[in-house]
Amino acid sequence: MVRLNNMEFFARHGCLESEWRDGNWFRVDFAYDYDMRKAIRTDDLEKAIDYAAIYEVIRTEMDKPANLLEHLASRILDAITDRFPAIECAELTVTKFNPPLPGRVESTSVTVTYE
Repeated sequence: MVRLNNMEFFARHGCLESEWRDGNWFRVDFAYDYDMRKAIRTDDLEKAIDYAAIYEVIRTEMDKPANLLEHLASRILDAITDRFPAIECAELTVTKFNPPLPGRVESTSVTVTYE
């Protein structure tokens, strides 16, 4: 399993006008698995899935506003699995810090999976 942990992005996601106007901080965590045997044996990047390229897919999708975290997380995961069909299973979590709720809430998050 390969993991990209605690990627932070300032973005404009949410249902309220203020969320689109002011933006907020988000964290994305992504884990994926693929047949790593060739990469392990050869130490060749061409045999691996380049996680720098995965990061760029995530960054690009985070730049596109969404109303719902559910939609955003699913859209990111779809973009990754479309670009990297060798991925066998994956899990992606999007966390929104300081959501606009009537009480103190550190964050809210949505996790989607691909199998």
